[in-house]
Amino acid sequence: MKERLDKIKARYQAINEQLSDPDITRDIDKMTELSKELRGLEKIVEVYDEYLEVEQSIDDLKEMTKDDDEDIREMAELELQENKETYHKLDQKLQKMLIPKDENDKKNVIVEIRGAAGGNEANIFAGDLYRMYQRFAEKNNWEISVINAVEGDAGGFSQIEFTIKGDHVYAYMKYESGAHRVQRVPNTESQGRVHTSTATVVVLPEAEDVELELNMSDLRIDTFRSSGAGGQSVNTTDSAIRITHEPTGLVVTCQDGKSQHENKATALKVIRARLHDKIEQERLEKEGEVRRSKIGTGERSEKIRTYNYPQNRVTDHRIGFTIQQLDRVMEGKLETIVEALINEEYERKLNETNL
Repeated sequence: MKERLDKIKARYQAINEQLSDPDITRDIDKMTELSKELRGLEKIVEVYDEYLEVEQSIDDLKEMTKDDDEDIREMAELELQENKETYHKLDQKLQKMLIPKDENDKKNVIVEIRGAAGGNEANIFAGDLYRMYQRFAEKNNWEISVINAVEGDAGGFSQIEFTIKGDHVYAYMKYESGAHRVQRVPNTESQGRVHTSTATVVVLPEAEDVELELNMSDLRIDTFRSSGAGGQSVNTTDSAIRITHEPTGLVVTCQDGKSQHENKATALKVIRARLHDKIEQERLEKEGEVRRSKIGTGERSEKIRTYNYPQNRVTDHRIGFTIQQLDRVMEGKLETIVEALINEEYERKLNETNL
């Protein structure tokens, strides 16, 4: 670890020297690039410097424990124990900081929720999940916008797609992909029996234009009259857009924007994200890459969480985590579950890097 940290510190010092070079200061693009890299290394270097100071203090205190003066030895022993605890904490912190970052973490996301097994109750639950994410987004000052929604006959949604924009949205939302199961007594159940229904969630990071060049000749773009709750023109003009990527058969519909232009731009973003995800999944399968650190497979069919209303309980099956706070979770207070998932992923990545 120290060898890697020494290289990082050397790189940090080299960038500082480059940024004082007049030729670099005249090159705005280069200066911006180096400044960004410097900011990314700064915190690691600060913690590493503190780590080295504590390490030196431990060596000095070990020498002091051999002193002839008993008072000095006792003081040194006490301080040595404190420094060892600090050293261990800094060591753990540096290991976490050296874990490779997921480049998608800082991105906005596209989310799709579908009612699955359970008919009307599954659609109602899909609506409950959408409201849960809506409140979670509000708590984090994220912006949420519906792309397309198909309402269920008894409420909720048979399908709803939306974007969430904000700071590091994917870092927190990426764990939500999979099958969510609800156990409760439906309003239509006269005998008071608990039913089990499911809704599926898919979370995709927005793909940048540079990541995937979209061939427009591969797309079939159809317009139709929107049935959503968009702007003034909704229901009166053909503002809704359906884009089909003919080589793969992927279809995206967008009808909740105020204009055909807005819907088309959003639909293109969604199709790009889905294609990027499809290509990435195929690459991983082809290379046989196994990510042991990853929490779950991220596939729609994987059962990830159960929401048990009679017992006010939520269980995340991927990490065996349970809390008796379902009412709070459904109000968008997902932090406890998300933090547990993040910590578990950190531990797995630490174990991988130490293999």
